[in-house]
Amino acid sequence: MLGDDVRDVQAAAQRLRPRVVGFDRDAFCSRLADLGHPPGTVRTKLSIADNLAQWLAEKNLAVADLDERRADEFIVERRRRGYRCAGFRTTILFLLDQLRSAGVASRLAPPRDESPAAVLLESYEHYLRRERGVVDNTIKAYLPFVRGFVAARLDGDVGRSGSLRAGDVREFLLGRVRGMACRSAQLMASALRSFLGFLFLRGRTETDLAAAVPTVRRWRQSSVPRYIPAADVERLLRACDRSSATGRRDHAILLLLARLGLRASEVVGLELGDLRWREGEVIVRGKGQVRDRLPLLPDVGRALARYIRKDRPPATCARVFLRRPAPHRGFAQHCTVSNIVAQAFRRAGLAPATRGAHVLRHSLATAMVRRGASLAEIGQVLRHRSADTTAIYAKLDFDALRDIALPWPTTGGGQ
Repeated sequence: MLGDDVRDVQAAAQRLRPRVVGFDRDAFCSRLADLGHPPGTVRTKLSIADNLAQWLAEKNLAVADLDERRADEFIVERRRRGYRCAGFRTTILFLLDQLRSAGVASRLAPPRDESPAAVLLESYEHYLRRERGVVDNTIKAYLPFVRGFVAARLDGDVGRSGSLRAGDVREFLLGRVRGMACRSAQLMASALRSFLGFLFLRGRTETDLAAAVPTVRRWRQSSVPRYIPAADVERLLRACDRSSATGRRDHAILLLLARLGLRASEVVGLELGDLRWREGEVIVRGKGQVRDRLPLLPDVGRALARYIRKDRPPATCARVFLRRPAPHRGFAQHCTVSNIVAQAFRRAGLAPATRGAHVLRHSLATAMVRRGASLAEIGQVLRHRSADTTAIYAKLDFDALRDIALPWPTTGGGQ
């Protein structure tokens, strides 16, 4: 913030100073500015804090009394008086976080569920994270299935776990699997096996019922990877509006997906320190917390350098790709990258059956097959841990498949 904008915000902060004891207005302004909020937004948020200070004074409350419940009470009263409260809760929670960091306000202890079922699930979550080293995304995917199993088959009474039988497990799985996608059914089966194994290890069941979970059939290599031709990949890249900051950011993201075969989650997790400019390589944080090195191809490097130097908002966040609107933070979810790809497809006038980020990874492998690359080379680029994972791309070598295809028999011995 420069010139009049700085003076306006400082004046607003000075007006607020006598109202809120223990509130560091300068730090509040600085944090908002560091996150990329423009001066007008900073003034609006200071005004919200001013209104909150008046309300606290009317209620004979101190800043130390502020918490999420007080914030909701304040907003409810404002709305009753006919005021619009857009952005109020976000601003107050931001202020509350600053007050707590400064030790002025205390953190509100979240309500704790002390029921036996909740304690069991918490113990299971701890087991997955601490003993098994399972990543957070997998834990989040498992818990809804396990919670449903505890509610349905134990009726919330974990003391009944010793009476569980194989039939109970199969009945639950078969009752839920109808109408469910194959991958979801497999995930549910994996979650149940994990939980039943946990119960056995903790001595809650006499036998390991994990073996009672039926296998959800999904034939390996039964499908052909969805991809788009190399010409369409180039058309997709050209569709980015590189005259805008957002377009240049999206172009760099698409290049990482199309040239290096990164997954959406790997693009989201990419940090500035992962770009080794002198070595000409990029460190990729892959599955299972494994880090791989890939060459920083010239066009990918140029796009990244242009975005970082010219368009990346100044921020303390180490992520390479940040949100354009303030606050300038990394993408919250990997689906944001898939949304960027889907938007690029629309701009390019393309409508493939699959429009997520992974289609570009498949397209890269397909292009390598067309150019004569071996499966081992493809697996190395895509960083597959097993050759079986790469084997699916053998189906895309149609010329080689025609050479080994058996003739179709016809009546009379003709072909």
